[in-house]
Amino acid sequence: MTFGFAPSSAATMSTSPDLSAASTTPLTRMLEPAEWASAGIPLLRDPREVVSGLHARHRPRPSTAVVAVLDQDERLMASASFTRRSAPADGWMFRNALLAQLRRVIPHDLRRRTPARTAVLLYCRDGDARWTEEDGAWMWGLRDACTLHGLRCGAYITLTRDGWQVLGEGRGGRRPNSESAPEFYVGEVMPPLPRTGGVASEVMRRAAAR
Repeated sequence: MTFGFAPSSAATMSTSPDLSAASTTPLTRMLEPAEWASAGIPLLRDPREVVSGLHARHRPRPSTAVVAVLDQDERLMASASFTRRSAPADGWMFRNALLAQLRRVIPHDLRRRTPARTAVLLYCRDGDARWTEEDGAWMWGLRDACTLHGLRCGAYITLTRDGWQVLGEGRGGRRPNSESAPEFYVGEVMPPLPRTGGVASEVMRRAAAR
């Protein structure tokens, strides 16, 4: 697992996973494209810059999820990446993994009446850019994790060999993609990425075993 921080500091929170009971029907823990499009997800002003920055920072490969928190000016405040374990796609399990990462890299905003920060999710996977049930599970997980951490739910972005795609918006590009080298651009400061243990993978393993 790799954690990436923007130049601004981010406090560390508890890493205890939220494994509370959820719906007993896995298919309900998934969002269809129409549901996502009607959810009022805020549009990114410059999605390619966000995608390129996260790609350069985390260098994702297939089955890698990158969750990032942006401020009101779309500056990256904190981000974390982890590898999805080979288990059936389930929004509740994804929610727990995402929430565990958010708790590690940034304090919650539950005391605010209105969320001031936005969480976005970049998921690198095989296949093409068309929506899959796995994408629907990630959407459900991102929305729920944001609610539990006091954040605004932002864009869900897929990264495949064909390029990147902001699902529900129709915006995308050919680079970066799952096979391209990181793109560094002038003015971007890339601090060292500290390494840590496989907490997210352990959370997903425990949730899948329940």
